[in-house]
Amino acid sequence: MNKQANTYKFLISGGGTGGHIFPALSIADELKKRFPGAEIRFVGALGRMEMERVPKHGYPITGLPIAGLQRKLSAKNLLLPFKTLSSLWKAYRLLRRFGPDAVIGTGGYASLPLLWTAQRLGIPTYIQEQNSYPGITNKILAKHARKIFAAYDEAGRYFPAGKVVLTGNPVRAELKDIPPATDADFKSFGLYPALPVVMILGGSLGSAAINKAVASWVEKGLPEGVQLLWQTGKLYYDRYRNLENERVHIVPFIENMQRAFAVADVIVSRAGAGTLSELALAGKPVILVPSPNVAEDHQTKNARAFANKGAAILLPETQLNNLPGTVEKLLSDEDARRQMGRQIRKLARPEATQHIVDEIIKDLARK
Repeated sequence: MNKQANTYKFLISGGGTGGHIFPALSIADELKKRFPGAEIRFVGALGRMEMERVPKHGYPITGLPIAGLQRKLSAKNLLLPFKTLSSLWKAYRLLRRFGPDAVIGTGGYASLPLLWTAQRLGIPTYIQEQNSYPGITNKILAKHARKIFAAYDEAGRYFPAGKVVLTGNPVRAELKDIPPATDADFKSFGLYPALPVVMILGGSLGSAAINKAVASWVEKGLPEGVQLLWQTGKLYYDRYRNLENERVHIVPFIENMQRAFAVADVIVSRAGAGTLSELALAGKPVILVPSPNVAEDHQTKNARAFANKGAAILLPETQLNNLPGTVEKLLSDEDARRQMGRQIRKLARPEATQHIVDEIIKDLARK
């Protein structure tokens, strides 16, 4: 591409959950680091969490009225064709007005109308797939994408040969270096430095099953000397906030995950691919509770891959009544925690974001 690098323009889309948003933000940050004068704009779905998270991160975002198909019979599905047509038209107008050099998608239905339209206009598109089993959006877009950045080898079988580049998942830059926790870190979360911390992560939107199990544990009484940092998710915060006490700190969403990982001794988490990439960098012992409500049960496959390497404990959602005992057993065995931390850190791919941006820039230079 014969132009000054600082005049690059990028459109990035990915949303609905943190698993799509955080990789998109990581790629944007790396592009901005390489090309400080580049213009970077996001596209999301109106009413979804990216419309709040992306501006907080310093990037402008355009919302499309696109919505996902409701699996159950719903009147909302009747509006889907109109929302899709409106989103395609709005994406077309944005692409014409902004004139991007490249459009990057990290999954989620907001990226479908944008990248699909960009491909018809001959604009280079790139997609990033977090899971071993791709989402429907990326499968639709794959045929006309220039490159597909995959986190797992297994994803290659679902995409056109020759386009897949194995990179790992992009992670937030601040998670690549997690200094030891300070007293100020504990204080910021309302925790005691002298007591072990169990961090509960049900995903950015929260997990009904995990929250219910943790609530039962808290109501029955935590063992002495244990405290919780409990992210309920925005949807569940009001339901459980009354359970907060001096050893249970409850938040809808953890903004400073770097410091949260620093204070945690044990982490209980879902097993989304992006989350696992960040947990590997944190290097803390993890109990994984995969969601059974995802395509091809890929969270269970993710969790089993980690458990088979001694990098995590796999606890199926159907066995959440065993969560307190599993946590307490792990807290009582320092050697097991240390060994698990070492094993999970071996699975980290801290250079994934740089690899993706290297490939995009190299490909654009050949345009």
